[in-house]
Formats: sequence, structure tokens, C-alpha cells
Amino acid sequence: MILEKLEGVKLRFEEVGQLITDPEVINDMKRYVKLNKEYKDLEPLVEAYEEYKNILSNIKDAKEIIATEKDEEMREMAKMELDELEAKVEPLEEEIKVLLLPKDPEDDKNAILEIRAGTGGDEASIFAGDLFKMYTHFCESKKWKIEVTNISEGTVGGYKEIVMKVTGHGVYGVLKYESGVHRVQRVPQTETQGRVHTSAATVAVLPEAEEFDVELKQEDIKRDEYCSSGPGGQSVNTTYSAIRLTHIPSGIVVTCQDQKSKLKNLDKAMKELKTRLYNLEYQKYLDDIASKRKTMVSTGDRSAKIRTYNYPQGRVTDHRINLTMYNLPAIIGGDIQEIIDQLQMAENAERLKEAGVE
Repeated sequence: MILEKLEGVKLRFEEVGQLITDPEVINDMKRYVKLNKEYKDLEPLVEAYEEYKNILSNIKDAKEIIATEKDEEMREMAKMELDELEAKVEPLEEEIKVLLLPKDPEDDKNAILEIRAGTGGDEASIFAGDLFKMYTHFCESKKWKIEVTNISEGTVGGYKEIVMKVTGHGVYGVLKYESGVHRVQRVPQTETQGRVHTSAATVAVLPEAEEFDVELKQEDIKRDEYCSSGPGGQSVNTTYSAIRLTHIPSGIVVTCQDQKSKLKNLDKAMKELKTRLYNLEYQKYLDDIASKRKTMVSTGDRSAKIRTYNYPQGRVTDHRINLTMYNLPAIIGGDIQEIIDQLQMAENAERLKEAGVE
């Protein structure tokens, strides 16, 4: 069954490999980009197929030696090899099953990550600042690039809101698990009685729209220019470099003020506007999936409480998969890969069950 599926995948891989060298396809940039992506997506599956076929062939050979060889030493070597090969079959089959699942087409994209202070006043802004540091350190460990596009500082530190673009390989496929409400339980800096308070911040992760995803009509966009505010030296409040774009049909508003150049801010704001429009459609897709699954790990439901950071007990709990870890300082310092790995495993298990493959 798996071999038949994989043979079909290999034929398609070879077909796409031929197409991306065809001058007619190369001239159609939209089609060329799509086929190139498909080729890269199929490559790991074809490599796993070749390895799987090779192992099965070697198992057959080893069994044949055991059955027919008269030399005892040769038979012993074949038995040892057979044990090693058979131990590889099941893990490789599991890996292939996951690779065969349809990929979310957004997973390879860059992401827009927003953090907003929720309930809890000043302490919520401070916590939003802690989350920003956590994601900054995590992205740096992955060698991803971060650009802050919009910022609103809290009154005693942290941020009421901070928006950043994260660029790198497969960013959205990793960060999408962070969307939702993050809750913190600790004694705030502003608390004199030593009581533990609960505050919250909302994280939203959006896949960045690519060039061919959204067509924007200029007549649908209202553009405002205003003075930048916040850190930035002498040019702040003297040049109209900050940009606000309003998409009239949808009412979506984006602002960008982190660059001194008006053109750079406009370019960033346009990209973010495309992303937000694209995400209106993408949210419908997420809602459709969420309605079909009982325990969707990455629903995209930004009102769902997903994680609690409890400082007195030094623990972090992810409520979607009932995962509790007692290494809060490391996690808030950016070491969140293990949580994401566990969430991905839970989602893959869920998807395999949904596809009837267990």
C-alpha cells in the first residue's frame, strides 16, 4: 500500500523535475514558483522512499542467505544484519506516513507575529515584553531574521502591542503553534503585598502573503502620512515618514513607522496589508479544519487560552496537550523548541487518525 503510493509520488517528482527545466514553464513565473515549491516538498519523501526500498531489498537478501547459506559465520552475520534492518522499518514507515500527509501550504512562509497585552494592566504589558524577548531569543537560535514593524510601549515597561516580521525557512510552520492567549501567574513588580496575580497577553501568528497571493487595487487604499513617535533620535516628530494604510473594502488598518525612510515604511506597510487580507481567507480555511477536528492543536483561534507560565512553581503548562514542564526560566529565555516538537507530534498523530492511518 505504502509502496504503491510512494511509486506515484516518485513519478510525479520526476515529472515536476522535467517541467521546471521547460522554457515555457520558466517564462510563466507564477507556475514556475509553484512547481519549484512542489519539487522541494516531494524531495524528502522520494529520499525516504529510496531508503525504504533499499532496506526491504536488503532484508530479502539477508533472509535468503539465512535460508540457503551453509557457512555458519555468514548466516550469523546475515542474522545480525537482519535484526538491524528490521529495527529500521517501523520508524521509517511512521516517518513516511507523516510525510504523506498533505502539508499546510502556508508552513514554508515567513510570518507576522503580533503580541498584545491583555487583562492585567501594567503587568500584562511587562509580560508582553517578556514574550517578545522569548520569541526574539528563539528566532535568533533558529538563525531567523526579525524586523519590528509597529510598537506601542507600556507605561512602566514592556509593550501594549508589538508587531514583527520573522523571515527564514519554514517560519510559519513552527510559530503557528504560538497563536492564542498566554497567561502568567506571578507577583507583579508593582505589587507591594507579595500576592500572585494572573495577567495575559495575546499572540497572533499570520503567514506572510507572497507576491502572487493577493492583488491589491490602489483605489481601495487610503494612505496617511504622519510623524513617527517613540525612540529614533532627532528625526522623530520632524519628518512625516510614518505610514498608515486603510483598506477601504475590509476596513483593515496597518501602520509602519520603524524606518526613517517613507518609502521603506510604505513598502513594509503594503506587505503587511497584503498579509492581513490574505489572512481573512486563510482564517476561513482554519475555521473549516477546526470544525472537522475534535482537538485541533493549531486552530488559529486567538481567543483560546493555550499556555500558562507559573513563576512561583517554576512551571509552564500547555493546555492543548496537557504538557507541563518545570523549566520556566529556560522557556521564557527562548527554549521553546521542545514544546513545539510535542505540539507537532500531537497534531501529526491527530491528522494520521483523521486520515485513517494509525
